[in-house]
Amino acid sequence: MKKIIMLLIVAAVALVFAFDLHSLLTLESLKGSLEQFRGFQAESPWLVGGIFFAAYVVVTAFSIPGAAVMTLAAGALFGLVQGLVLVSFASTIGATLAFIGARYLLRDSVQAKFGNRLKAINEGVEREGAFYLFTLRLVPVFPFFLINLLMGLTRMKAFTFFWVSQLGMLAGTVVYVNAGTELAKIDSLSGILSPGLVLSFVLLGVFPLVAKKIIDKIKARKVYAQWTKPAKFDRNMIVIGAGAAGLVSSYIAAAVKAKVTLIEAHKMGGDCLNFGCVPSKALIKSAKLAHQMRHADQYGLHAATPSFSFKAVMARVHDIIKAIEPHDSVERYTGLGVDVIQGYATIVDPWTVEIKHNTGETSRLTARSIVIAAGASPVVPPLPGIETSGYLTSDTLWDEFAKREELPKRLVVLGGGPIGSELAQAFARLGSQVTQVELGERIMVREDPEISEMAMASMRADGVNILTQHKAIRFERRGDQKVLITEHQGKQVDIEFDDVICAVGRKARLTGYGLEALGVETNRTVVTNEYLETLYPNIFAAGDVAGPYQFTHVAAHQAWYASVNALFGHLKKFKVDYSVIPWATFTDPEVARVGLNEQDAKEQGIAYEVTRYGIDDLDRAIADSDAHGVVKVLTVPGKDKILGVTIAGVHAGDLLAEFVLAMKHGLGLNKILGTIHTYPTLAEANKYAAGEWKRAHAPEKLLVWLGKYHAWRLG
Repeated sequence: MKKIIMLLIVAAVALVFAFDLHSLLTLESLKGSLEQFRGFQAESPWLVGGIFFAAYVVVTAFSIPGAAVMTLAAGALFGLVQGLVLVSFASTIGATLAFIGARYLLRDSVQAKFGNRLKAINEGVEREGAFYLFTLRLVPVFPFFLINLLMGLTRMKAFTFFWVSQLGMLAGTVVYVNAGTELAKIDSLSGILSPGLVLSFVLLGVFPLVAKKIIDKIKARKVYAQWTKPAKFDRNMIVIGAGAAGLVSSYIAAAVKAKVTLIEAHKMGGDCLNFGCVPSKALIKSAKLAHQMRHADQYGLHAATPSFSFKAVMARVHDIIKAIEPHDSVERYTGLGVDVIQGYATIVDPWTVEIKHNTGETSRLTARSIVIAAGASPVVPPLPGIETSGYLTSDTLWDEFAKREELPKRLVVLGGGPIGSELAQAFARLGSQVTQVELGERIMVREDPEISEMAMASMRADGVNILTQHKAIRFERRGDQKVLITEHQGKQVDIEFDDVICAVGRKARLTGYGLEALGVETNRTVVTNEYLETLYPNIFAAGDVAGPYQFTHVAAHQAWYASVNALFGHLKKFKVDYSVIPWATFTDPEVARVGLNEQDAKEQGIAYEVTRYGIDDLDRAIADSDAHGVVKVLTVPGKDKILGVTIAGVHAGDLLAEFVLAMKHGLGLNKILGTIHTYPTLAEANKYAAGEWKRAHAPEKLLVWLGKYHAWRLG
């Protein structure tokens, strides 16, 4: 049906131009036929008015050139008042019909094809679409027919489009209808819009933007009404939390010579250095070496059961933390120009932070801007008996295991996400009897099923007992035994254990530093706008506490926007960019991703092609006995434009960087294929994946002719 309607519209427009009907809608034609039109009007004023109204609606709805001439005709035939009423409503109805037509015929296909890229536009239209449409309507420099069609591709409500268009086009309609009342004096359409008048319209269009700034100021004054702003400030910026977001925010502030104070209650470096990224990767490395020793026969060596001290393994983990600590230390940041205070911060008003120092004293500091970078903490499920189970989390296991001489014998890991999967495999490789309990159908559910299956197969080969679709019910003690009671397909499954690690996710730290008293909205995270501003435009949030991604590199990315907007937002503000976000899970094989995978594309209704390259065919991977995994690239159908990449294999997190760069800067697979990659390296996998795409899109007909050409050249 849509195709039929499209063909009818195209045919109708083609007929208009084929029979030169559009020539009737020129200024010369109008002036030549004006007396005749007036004669018809004198005989049948209502009929002429109705026909004119209908014709104007059709011209506008079908985007036929000539609406400006018809507006002049309205002034000449009907006068200012009646002409204004006719044109105002006819133009709005016609524009709305064009809007609805574009929506019906094109929006679904456009949203399906570009939905991911249009997400930000759709959200912006929902928030402030009426405002921007009104601004565009005030400036006749913008082609109105184009505005009608483009707005139809968005999710703006038709009624909103109608009334905003009615108001926005009124000023321009008045000018044209009024000009039409003196049609004889007009020599050209360009004469109506003199440079002065165009400038007036532009200024009129700018006015809503200025008005918005004024409204924002008024809103801010209302938000701040109950508070007394200091006459002077102690600091330009105060940062709460010294994790990745806090460290980068304070570093940037100091780099641009702002006076900044960084407040941390616990350890510098936050979760990543002390409890997450760094210690887990150190443990994974030791576990991988133990695994390689057991499988040394793959390298032509004698396989051996590794003999080690668990205490020494954990000592190495802590030694690595200590080796990296100077990068995030008080001394380093003090040397960079950051005032570092160790203590608990509470925001007492939008500009004042009260600090309870670790030494016991209390002080207060004021600042123009505050950045909240308080991070997140592990989620502990409210299961009966968990408090007496001796449970551990990623925050507590490192210090606890450092005290032990022996590896945990029977270890339960609750959760099948990245943290749970990494820890489960690492401890299994070291020799623990590991049971991983996951409520869902598979672990690593954010990845494509084939990728999570690949990870599960590897982990099971390492001895991890992965129990999917098992619901944790409660913990019990049966004499000296600790037991986790689970439910699977309606039956009770008991799991005995010595230690249990809760790895079911992390939650933003939202309490304890004054948000409640200030009325700052929270919903799983601190609620911010696209500039990372909270309810108060001078208070920002970044990192895990702000979401939507709980990655160290995203926290650092957000920190740039938070600090720059905090320090320079009165001059220019920047919307945080989430368009290209990479992440990796450091199991073996590693799983790294950027952009869409297949399940995301299907859920969002985005058309795609998928190209695979098996790493088992890569020379360097074969030489290293690491020939397993896949590079999986999603592209726009028929084009080399990258929508997303998933890599499963050794060093996948490192290999992904090339695709991240390509997506960020709009480079396609042809560019990657045309780039020299050192031989033999794992990075060649990216080039070969691009080659697979190229092979699938080879110009077969041209190749046939080339074959004939070369045969002819043989003589």
